[in-house]
Amino acid sequence: MNAPSTKRPYFSAVGKRKTAIARVRVYTGGSGQCRVNGVPVDDYFGPVASENACSPLARTETKTLFDVEARVAGGGKPAQADAVCHGVSRALMLFNPEFRPELKRAGFLRRDPRIKERKKPGLRRARRAPQFSKR
Repeated sequence: MNAPSTKRPYFSAVGKRKTAIARVRVYTGGSGQCRVNGVPVDDYFGPVASENACSPLARTETKTLFDVEARVAGGGKPAQADAVCHGVSRALMLFNPEFRPELKRAGFLRRDPRIKERKKPGLRRARRAPQFSKR
């Protein structure tokens, strides 16, 4: 990963989704760059998920005011994009609490609680039972 930016003020937050955890830093006075694990967000996620990851900036119309650096681990790419979105939303709220109603209305501040259900004994998966044969 690239060396951290030289002593620029930032707001940091953590975003989560399923098993993905994103540690996000939102640097003030930026040019609108978004990087995930040292790679530009479009190259890391692809076009669709990268829009999702930086959507809080677009929603609050602050895309050109901040630079975003995120370190993501765990989960798949879509879950990581949602985790970055969650972290950016939380960091923006630290910067300006007046963003809270807009971010909350968009559903960016809610931590999605859906995770994989545990496997139960006697079953093949969480709910998949062995095939039943009557005869």
